[in-house]
Amino acid sequence: MMTRDLVHGAVSGALATVAMSAAMVAGDQAGMMKGGHPPKHIARAVLPGHKRRPKPGEGVLGAVAHMGFGAAAGALFAMIADGGRARVSRGVAYGLTIWVVSYQGWVPRLGILPPVHRDHPERQTVMAAAHVVYGAALVLALNRLRSRATAKASQPSSPMPLPAGEAIPAH
Repeated sequence: MMTRDLVHGAVSGALATVAMSAAMVAGDQAGMMKGGHPPKHIARAVLPGHKRRPKPGEGVLGAVAHMGFGAAAGALFAMIADGGRARVSRGVAYGLTIWVVSYQGWVPRLGILPPVHRDHPERQTVMAAAHVVYGAALVLALNRLRSRATAKASQPSSPMPLPAGEAIPAH
């Protein structure tokens, strides 16, 4: 059961990250992502060289790392959501908690981006909204996967068909 929860959470987290990324792209197209996408900045900071200068591969690494982080966060959520049906409001609170811990915590502490109150307000508006999307999508995907697994487990199993001409031996 724990392994299934981890897998369902990771898959749900990855799907939620796709939805979140779509919200970030929409914000970018609306001109609200001044300064660029945070996952790219985070990748830039861990690649060799000056952490503020663009580097080859930072976009791909940022996307892969973002997907991995989202999947891991989804797996963690599935573990703390104790196997039942999760509420969307709990997912939204979880998504916003990730935003605060990241953008008021470890990201500025590592010198990657300024804290929320000193960053571009438009970008942080998009990032907060994107984390709301992440949390809601995470819960919807997780509940869907869990309900499918429960429905599948409750279906009666059918006996294996016998080869033609064979009968069940009597005892």
